[in-house]
Amino acid sequence: MSVLIDGLQYANWSEKIFRQMRAGGVDAVHVTITYHETFRETVLNIEQWNRWFEAYPDLIFQGRTAADVMRAKETGRTAIFFGSQNPSCIEDDIGLVEILHTLGLRFMQLTYNNQSLLASGCYEDDDTGLTRMGREVVTEMNRVGLVVDMSHSGERSTLEAIEHSSRPITITHANPASWHAALRNKSETVLRALGETGGMLGFSVYPHHLNGGSACALSDFCGMVARTADLMGINQIGIGTDLCQDQPDSIVEWMRVGRWTKQIDYGEGSAAAPGFPQMPDWFETNQDFSNIAAGLRQVGMSDADVAAVMGGNWLRFFEDSFTAQGSEIGS
Repeated sequence: MSVLIDGLQYANWSEKIFRQMRAGGVDAVHVTITYHETFRETVLNIEQWNRWFEAYPDLIFQGRTAADVMRAKETGRTAIFFGSQNPSCIEDDIGLVEILHTLGLRFMQLTYNNQSLLASGCYEDDDTGLTRMGREVVTEMNRVGLVVDMSHSGERSTLEAIEHSSRPITITHANPASWHAALRNKSETVLRALGETGGMLGFSVYPHHLNGGSACALSDFCGMVARTADLMGINQIGIGTDLCQDQPDSIVEWMRVGRWTKQIDYGEGSAAAPGFPQMPDWFETNQDFSNIAAGLRQVGMSDADVAAVMGGNWLRFFEDSFTAQGSEIGS
């Protein structure tokens, strides 16, 4: 039974979007619940999700294990898996890693563009790699079943995370830098190391990560996916759209600026247009995943390979990643 899983979204959540997920047959989504928030602020965001789960139980529920993906498919709903795009939610306390996992967090990025207590971001001039705390936190994330995500991290930090982690890591939303040279996209060195260690890459459809931006052709995107499959292995790739549907442009400021600067950080966008870019016409909502699947077939992928990329690979990764190592937790 094939499944449809998106490796990353940060939409302005609403009943409309939840219904579009169902119309598009989306079985599971990794959703960003926190960027620069503290632990307490992250808990408040979880409270908001609890209200949505309570209000729309026929559409969504909180996912905690890979089995919840199949439960979602069988019951016609979408399983929501929590993630953080920054380690701010653990503040400076390694003990909060296990607590947040208990609350349902399943992914955490070690950096969001900048240097953090754990590693260097992709926008830093000097990538110093994993910090002392970073190595300890990665070990703890491995222990409890919280996935290491290096989507916004620098090259050295990412390679060190791959090497230090005892479990496969992920880059949930990025593309090859050889296809489009955005700071957020990843080198072949990183992608090869990720694939060789059983990690996962989620291909992003966010225009700043696309060759040609908003005008990127579906055939170009799908051709890139097929070439990356040759580099990393067909079992190590999936979709991580980075869909920010219905978000106001003011949210971009929070994502990029947080509390670390008083200036506007324009990031990958143009200084003249710091808001969200227009999505490509072949992917605007959760109803459009079928366009990607069709495009992958058109560039020569088999039905089995398309099913793997559209969700099968993420499902296997979830099965291997979300539970604790050994039996010391939850026994």
